[in-house]
Amino acid sequence: MTWYTLLVLAVAAERLAELVVARRNTRWSRARGGVEAGSGHYPAMVALHTALLVGCLAETGFADRPFPPVLGWAMVAVVLAAQGLRWWCVRTLGPRWNTRVIVVPGMPRITGGPYRWLSHPNYVAVAAEGIALPLAHGAWLTALVFTALNAALLTVRIRCEDGALAHPAAADARA
Repeated sequence: MTWYTLLVLAVAAERLAELVVARRNTRWSRARGGVEAGSGHYPAMVALHTALLVGCLAETGFADRPFPPVLGWAMVAVVLAAQGLRWWCVRTLGPRWNTRVIVVPGMPRITGGPYRWLSHPNYVAVAAEGIALPLAHGAWLTALVFTALNAALLTVRIRCEDGALAHPAAADARA
């Protein structure tokens, strides 16, 4: 097993940890009247993120992509920075962070941590990781396809989140 396979598996383990946190936070939000929006695009998001991990391993294996040292190590650093940003978002939002769009009516919008500078910093982490993880081992096709599909998905997702945050009581109608 190569170091790159271990890196992709570590990212996969991190994603599983996110799901554990998200399930706990879903229960917390729903217990406080949380309303979900965008459940229709959630399966596509899960499929895309799973495909990223599979694509990284498949492209480097089947297309025999070489490890580009300068670019590769720089991209590993970006992957690590993206994980740091993602968990900063999770910590800042606390029990309100989720992989789903669930808004608890009456709670104020979070404006601290990375949200002080960006409306959707978690998606900066996702975009950076989606480019950097494949490029860490030369999987340029996976990086390209994921980035294009992720841009389309984030257009839907951000519009959904912004609408839900602006009008949380009506969020379920836009799901």
